[in-house]
Amino acid sequence: MNQMRSISGTLGIFVLAGSLLIGCSPSASQTTSEANSAASQKNQTRPYTDYLGHAGNIPVSPAQIIYSGETFGDMLALGVKPIGGFGYANQIFEDQLHDVENVGFPINLEKVLELQPDLIIHANTEEKEYEQLAKIAPTVIFDTFAPLEERMTQLGDILGKPEAATKWLDDYKRKSEEMWKKLKESGIMKEGETASVFTYYPGDRLFVMARTGLSQVLYDTNGFKPTAPIQEILDAQKGFELISVERLPEIAGDRIFILNTSSEEAEKSTQELLKSRIWRDLPAVKNGSVYFIDIEKSSSDATTREWLLQKIPEILAK
Repeated sequence: MNQMRSISGTLGIFVLAGSLLIGCSPSASQTTSEANSAASQKNQTRPYTDYLGHAGNIPVSPAQIIYSGETFGDMLALGVKPIGGFGYANQIFEDQLHDVENVGFPINLEKVLELQPDLIIHANTEEKEYEQLAKIAPTVIFDTFAPLEERMTQLGDILGKPEAATKWLDDYKRKSEEMWKKLKESGIMKEGETASVFTYYPGDRLFVMARTGLSQVLYDTNGFKPTAPIQEILDAQKGFELISVERLPEIAGDRIFILNTSSEEAEKSTQELLKSRIWRDLPAVKNGSVYFIDIEKSSSDATTREWLLQKIPEILAK
């Protein structure tokens, strides 16, 4: 009996406390209404057509996002951490990815299904893969080679964060203008200088970079200029192009940037190039205007680009 009284007393205290809380907080009906509103907003969708013309509905406020593309750092710059990506080892934002699942490249459909995303943002333009992903969740094919401003504006729209995208772009533009201005005022860089970015891939394949990676940063309105052959590649809307070593004299700019890769085979090709007569005769090489940077740290994503605004002056000053 005493035990029963104790239990009843304890329950009475909780009931009294609950009554006091209800009296001091919004009405139960108001709380329920707000919860229903939040749930309703979470389940709301809207029409969206991606750049390849796929029309469908996407969440107004996506929360469980898989981002499978080169510019993962764009999402982080907008304060959004996807639940899945395809693995970004050695990226400057790697420390932020401990709880991001690797969905593989090419993308693993079973892993995607397991994560239960409410939105998939995917860079691959293969139609069959799009159709498979679209059966799992609303899917948007995204152009990761698009210019930074275009990408961030589109992502701001897709994610329901247009104000955040506008703010980030305004801040980045200001920082970028300040960096290029200081480089020219200090004499480190001259007006009208050209630059080129090269990297080797396994198979002894030499590529010149255009609409992707470090090139996007260097070919800023206030930055370096592309050489005429690189401008043609840019005009063709290509991210990069395979070239022969013999074409280096016509393609190389006043400054040359070499992207180091983790491939031993590619590194061997790079070392052989550096010993060649063609390489040694390049004006940039003779002037000591050659710079090396790891390819993983030369991405054109928003987060890496902010980092590069600090890194580029350091590289050029060496």
